[in-house]
Amino acid sequence: MTTTAEPVQGDHRATYREVLAEPRFRLLFTTRTVAITADSLRITTFSVLVFTATGSALFSALAFGISFLPQLFGSLLLGSLADRLPPRALIACGYGLECAAAVLLALVQMPIAASLCVVALIALATPLFSGASSRLVARWLKGDAYVLGRSLNNMASSGAQLFGLALGGAAVAVLGVHRALAVSAALYLGCALAVRLRLPRLEPGVSDGTSGSARGDGGAVRASLRGTGLLLRGRTVRRLMLAQWLPSAFVAGAEGLIVAYAGGRHFAPGWYAVLMGCLPVGMLIGDLLAGRLLRPSTRERLVVPLVVLMGLPLIGFAAEPGVGVSCALLLLTGSGFAYGLGLQRAFLDALPQDGQGQAFGLLGSGNMTLQGIGPVCFGSVAEGIGTGGAIALAGGAAALTAGWILRWRQAP
Repeated sequence: MTTTAEPVQGDHRATYREVLAEPRFRLLFTTRTVAITADSLRITTFSVLVFTATGSALFSALAFGISFLPQLFGSLLLGSLADRLPPRALIACGYGLECAAAVLLALVQMPIAASLCVVALIALATPLFSGASSRLVARWLKGDAYVLGRSLNNMASSGAQLFGLALGGAAVAVLGVHRALAVSAALYLGCALAVRLRLPRLEPGVSDGTSGSARGDGGAVRASLRGTGLLLRGRTVRRLMLAQWLPSAFVAGAEGLIVAYAGGRHFAPGWYAVLMGCLPVGMLIGDLLAGRLLRPSTRERLVVPLVVLMGLPLIGFAAEPGVGVSCALLLLTGSGFAYGLGLQRAFLDALPQDGQGQAFGLLGSGNMTLQGIGPVCFGSVAEGIGTGGAIALAGGAAALTAGWILRWRQAP
């Protein structure tokens, strides 16, 4: 792998309008937002389908999370393809496969195990499509514009997840499970067609994302494992990945206990949904304010304080507060997620030029995997110390990562 060119430095503050003025980014941003909505709709509807068929809460939870863990294996074994295949075809193919899976679930009555396998197999390939898309964004947006592009994607992800979950409930109630899955398939199909028809073909050498060293290094699996090893052996890349993984994994562990906390405190029915919605709303607010008001250097200086802001409010759950205070604490925690914006330039500058797609795929799949593991770990802890105590413990763990980040960021 070769290193990147000289990184773009300086303290120029881009604007969201400038970022959205780039038509290629605007297309990827729009299709990704629609696809996340379709993801949330499909996940929710599939969980209902599995629970209806089995009556098992365990199988329903498995259906909800089955698309998380396989992404890590897909990134490890196939991640190099994000840099070796034509990105337009790869991204369009990804949305097409998601569409095919949703159609299959909607029209074919399969055993539950087979349905879970279909979703898991598609998840294996997700890091390829997301990595290729992120690599294109990094090529087309430079400096602070790239950071704001990531901010827009974060905000769109939060909003689309909320809308997709709400749409899933309404679609199941009005259309039924199978027709709701068909709606998600239609959304995926629209994304695939938009990318295939409107995303321009890149110049030779960029369109295939392949350097000479990438083509001659053996098969895809061998190249992927080698590339992952090179990425994780690099201390800077490894630290920056862990800094983006760990705080969100701890907060996800706390988030997974919100329903149990609301039930244990005997909150009125429906309040658990309000509490769960506070985190993404806080994320939207934090990313918008940090991206709009702060200069790049200021965002980078605020990484550690914002990580602390993610964790400290959750410690307040040790006192088992009521609904109002709980909402405020979760909003503050969500706003701390803006810390990630201060790491984006350093992470991009640290990546090898011919392995960016694989690196972005690994970043996303690792994040999803740890966010899936977090609720299991802290759910086990809650069995012994209660949900309020376990949420507080997760918040303390997130806050402690700020000290680790501060230590290596200050090192020469």
